[in-house]
Amino acid sequence: MELGIFSFGDIHPNPVTGERVSPGQRMADLLERARLADEVGLHYFGIGEHHRPDYAVSSIVPVLAAAAAQTTSIRVGSAVTVLSTEDPVRVFQQFATLDLLSGGRAELTAGRGSFIESYPLFGAALEDYDALYNEKIEFLLHLNDEERVTWSGRFRPPLQDALILPRPLQDKLDVWVATGGTPASSVRAARLGTPVIYALLGGAVDNFTQHAALYREQFNDAAGAAPRIGVSGVGLVLRDGAKDTFRPYWLDTMTRISAERGFPQPSGVTYNMQAARTGALYVGNPEEVAEKIVLTHAGMGHDRHILQLDFSSVPQAQVLESIELLGTEVLPRVNDALGGQAREDSRARTSRVSPGS
Repeated sequence: MELGIFSFGDIHPNPVTGERVSPGQRMADLLERARLADEVGLHYFGIGEHHRPDYAVSSIVPVLAAAAAQTTSIRVGSAVTVLSTEDPVRVFQQFATLDLLSGGRAELTAGRGSFIESYPLFGAALEDYDALYNEKIEFLLHLNDEERVTWSGRFRPPLQDALILPRPLQDKLDVWVATGGTPASSVRAARLGTPVIYALLGGAVDNFTQHAALYREQFNDAAGAAPRIGVSGVGLVLRDGAKDTFRPYWLDTMTRISAERGFPQPSGVTYNMQAARTGALYVGNPEEVAEKIVLTHAGMGHDRHILQLDFSSVPQAQVLESIELLGTEVLPRVNDALGGQAREDSRARTSRVSPGS
């Protein structure tokens, strides 16, 4: 199992202290997190794109390039790139350059975004929401496959035998498809033959089991790739008091988002349900968080689990404590548990094979 972290560079005022961190300070904080995540053996450091005053990062690749320059092993990538409002050629060039700079550690997660500010900002029409993404993800994958490209579509000028440079250090960029968990998104990723990452934003973890099963059932392995599943969630890992500590931060962000979107307002009861063993929040001490990740794996069989630790500007000291505990205590517990499960599964398969078969 791969474990990692991601952030949007939250600069919303801290709901407990009222402090607001400057964008410049948050950039420094993000790089400190990347260095520590690398040191403690985590696998992935992701940055998400937003175009709002409560988040510091609207341009992902410069932040990832700085993180790559200060780390040695951890993979660096987007969480997510809002592909619908980007030019796939430019996205590919940027991430191929990042791959060269990082020594082959770059990844790209393509999504449609959980907010819509980028659509008017870059001249995209919301009524083309589905068509934009469908065309651009297929185009991006074509660019990843071929150095010379002939292509035409609705949303940008055509290309005729265009040379697409630079090429990544890896044979191909690792391109994931992000989804909030709809059957159509699972089927899209499966038929494209890409890895998929599910954003567990709320509800019960069990709700995503059927989507993972559908993805595996529909997966197109024509290119020789195997299905890979990731989970992104919200969490906090502290030695003591994580659930009480995290409560006001979660309630703050969810109250704002619910008001914007006309959803029912969250409450302490809602929080307790989400923080419970089967809920979507990965909050607790290392043993509790490891147990929940293993429980998620039992239903989804996922390969990667990444956590956003800075919801509503959780203080840097607590984010760093969480990163250290993820690498030094949660990751070994998860691997020990899943290694034991794998051995049991292997023994079960062996017992079903008759001698001489």
